[in-house]
Amino acid sequence: MRLGRSSSPLRFLPPLLAFGLVAVLALLLLRPAPGGAATGSLVGQRAPTFVLKALDGSSVDLTSFQGRPLVLNFWASWCGPCREEAPLFRELDSKRQRGNYQVLGVLFQESNLGNARKFVKQYRLTYPNAIDAQMNAGSAYQVAGLPQTVFIDAKGVIRHIDRGGLNRERLNEGLKKIGVLAL
Repeated sequence: MRLGRSSSPLRFLPPLLAFGLVAVLALLLLRPAPGGAATGSLVGQRAPTFVLKALDGSSVDLTSFQGRPLVLNFWASWCGPCREEAPLFRELDSKRQRGNYQVLGVLFQESNLGNARKFVKQYRLTYPNAIDAQMNAGSAYQVAGLPQTVFIDAKGVIRHIDRGGLNRERLNEGLKKIGVLAL
């Protein structure tokens, strides 16, 4: 009788099943909600307030935007989808005069403010961009990945959250929910 490893291909079955199960669970946990929309507990709730320092050194108090719809975008300079959606936010902000709304960027998990300033300059973003250095705002808004955009109505209630890079259709879906004309 020979002792040693079995030459049966069945010996690979348990590790392959375990790997497959882990892969499926990882995909389910890491993928965004269908259409990028989040249906988390914050939708329908009052928006958590915060006061943060902006890239230009000024203070940004979320309560100062109350009375008008707010598009709150969590981003970072190293985030590829953030780069893809930046032109949409520039366009949205450029049309702000015809609509009574505000765009606000929040730097989340940003390790290099110099890169963030270059990002703002490169994409010609003129709306305020606050720095969430302690990640308190991101935590309050349940940011689990970047980018994340929160649509807040004029009464300060969160009406829609979109996770993942926005396209025009998904941006317009969020804008509609806070009473802002589509792009």
